[in-house]
Amino acid sequence: MSTLKQALLHSLAASAKVNSSVLARPAAILWTDAESVWRPVFPALRQDLPGLLQLGTFNPEQAQGPAIWLKCAVGGQLPELVPDGHLCVIYLPGISRADLRAIESCPRDLQPLAELQYRGVFWSQLNGKDWTINAFLTSRNGGLGLDVAQDKATQEALGQALAAGVLLDRSVQELKGRQINAEWLHSLLAPNPTRDLLVWMDDPDAAQALWGSTRWDVFLKRCKADFGFHPVSDGPLAAAERLARGDGKWSAVAELYRDSFASFSKVYALLLKVAPPPQQDLFDAASKLAGYPQVNEQKEEALRYALAACGAMTADQARAAILAAEQGHGLRRDWLWTRMGLSPLGVALGHLAEVASRSAQLPAGSVPDQLAQSYQDSGWQVDAAALRVLGAVQTKTDLDAVSAALRAVYLPWIEESARRLQTALMASGGLSAAGKAPDCTNVPAAGVCTVFVDGLRYDVAVALKERLAVTGKVELAACWTSLPSVTASGKAWCSPVAHLVSGDPTDQGFEPRVAADGKPLSGHHFRKLLADSGIQPLDTHETGDPSGRAWTEAGDLDHYGHAHGVRLARDLDAQLAQVLERICELQQAGWKHLRIVTDHGWLLMPGGLPKSELATHETETKWGRCAVLKDNAHGTPLTFGWSWCDAVQVAYAPGVSCFIAGIDYAHGGLSLQECLVPVLSLEVERAAAADVKVDIRAVTWKGLRCLVEVETMAEGLTVDIRTKAALASTSLVASRKGLDGGKANLAVADDDQEGSAAVVVVLSPGGEVVQKVATTVGGS
Repeated sequence: MSTLKQALLHSLAASAKVNSSVLARPAAILWTDAESVWRPVFPALRQDLPGLLQLGTFNPEQAQGPAIWLKCAVGGQLPELVPDGHLCVIYLPGISRADLRAIESCPRDLQPLAELQYRGVFWSQLNGKDWTINAFLTSRNGGLGLDVAQDKATQEALGQALAAGVLLDRSVQELKGRQINAEWLHSLLAPNPTRDLLVWMDDPDAAQALWGSTRWDVFLKRCKADFGFHPVSDGPLAAAERLARGDGKWSAVAELYRDSFASFSKVYALLLKVAPPPQQDLFDAASKLAGYPQVNEQKEEALRYALAACGAMTADQARAAILAAEQGHGLRRDWLWTRMGLSPLGVALGHLAEVASRSAQLPAGSVPDQLAQSYQDSGWQVDAAALRVLGAVQTKTDLDAVSAALRAVYLPWIEESARRLQTALMASGGLSAAGKAPDCTNVPAAGVCTVFVDGLRYDVAVALKERLAVTGKVELAACWTSLPSVTASGKAWCSPVAHLVSGDPTDQGFEPRVAADGKPLSGHHFRKLLADSGIQPLDTHETGDPSGRAWTEAGDLDHYGHAHGVRLARDLDAQLAQVLERICELQQAGWKHLRIVTDHGWLLMPGGLPKSELATHETETKWGRCAVLKDNAHGTPLTFGWSWCDAVQVAYAPGVSCFIAGIDYAHGGLSLQECLVPVLSLEVERAAAADVKVDIRAVTWKGLRCLVEVETMAEGLTVDIRTKAALASTSLVASRKGLDGGKANLAVADDDQEGSAAVVVVLSPGGEVVQKVATTVGGS
């Protein structure tokens, strides 16, 4: 008798027990219910009580029919509904015991059942009254003796709970341990009133239709009792006003909305209609104003204006204005609207404040390598924060505002940083003394795959390193690229065949040649150099032989930057995802050591880089940040030989200026961002056992020999057969076997084990069970 349903069935069955030595077995059990309070439980009881039938219109599928049909069932004429050996229980909704007793006044359609009061038994209280729900629960004579509150609300809730089907499966022991009252019953009918309130606010009509009359009635009562609010008379807007304030019991509603706002997409439109209270000082009223979207919209508009105004300020003035705005608006990043993506300027402001603070410190050093070290220590963080500023906004109006503020503090910093490097280069005679990347001119060791990413700037490489950290051990170094910092020149410079490449004085496009025969270093000849050097040139999605050496290319940062300018910042994650996808592909193919290199970095400045003039008659070719000079040209202070051939003289734009107007993305010049390039070394670690994906496709026995077929991308896995999966000591084979082509062949030596239950287990290199399947030794 563990549940209320079982107690009810037990009570029904007990009513038919008689002393067989003096009384005949009852013909049927009559269950009268004048108020029809038990009608909702009939379908559930019917599942566990064969022979339970109901008076009503003819519907055999629902075990329901008129009196004469029920009389036939009692007579054994309906074995499909009343199996042999089962007593017929006749439920009579709307009929009282008195209706059957008064035979002369008994309705004609009920008369066929009247005589059963003499051949059958009633399921009723000892005093002869019908069992009501309350009586059955509370009575100590035939009932359950539970503590049930007798107020009107509880009695009404009892019927609702029974109708909703939330009582029958409750444990009787649990019910005995508490008082059954309206509040508890309502908690069963609507276990999460806080969520129900948001569901209703999201779509009132749909919620009411979904819940039905019983739950809707409970919802109305709980709203009034728990939240001091009536959905019908007060309406959704009044609910939104209380949600925005978020005080008292509405704080729980506000907290749930903050955690699950995506599930209630229409609530925001309601909240947007709510006018905030008269504003006090923002610092004093922050918690009170946080729930009002209108406040956030107003603050975003004010911030948009303030940031746009920075465009007309000096760097120091803009820096002060940005930091002042951060004091007033930074707290909004803790508001829900930021998580909903509705405070883009507030988010961008946080990164702007970082640019403003960090840009007060310039890279330090008098020689290029000192400046490079200073940049690696902290300078790159200014560039990274600037990218986050541009990536935080979507619309043109927001982009224009943050661009104006960013340009005011960022442009002077990259300008002065570039000039410091250029001064150091003029003093040292260029970058030739700095050399190439570590080990760049040497053929990589076996098992190393070099991944070339065009335009992987140092600060972006830091972000890539963070993403690769879950894959294995990552080290980040930096080196100088070739001059000028363009792809045609830098790609060969960072390749493992750089020692086989040279330049020619006639080259004006910075395209080096094969040193041995002077042929242009086209894609075909570059791949041939790689192949001749024992390095596999891999196309997209090719993975090659992980035991050898390889070169492959991934990502599209440089092309995307040239095509989309500042939008590169917004879509940077998508570009890095392509690189990560390729690295993961190589890792899964078995490459354990990857070296990620690049040709150059870049400058990105909203509003365009400053324009610099260089007479056309002095140049053979002119690029954005550099130009090849004619032989008779006098040159400029920033003129250096091409890294592949000193005879080719290249003039560079001063600072971060550009020979072509209106360009916001450029490279090829002399700046730390363009010339100092990253080198990432990744040593892939073995995947944890929990991360290893293994599928045991088949286990085939031939006598005591077992063939196991496994599908997996992991390496170093072994197979064992045990009686206990986690205990190596229960192995039934002499030694576990490694997978060969996804298969392992094992033999059980002991004939006595044939027919025994066992487990085939696949083990990680560390011996952990990563997959298992039950089997029978020698089974088919």
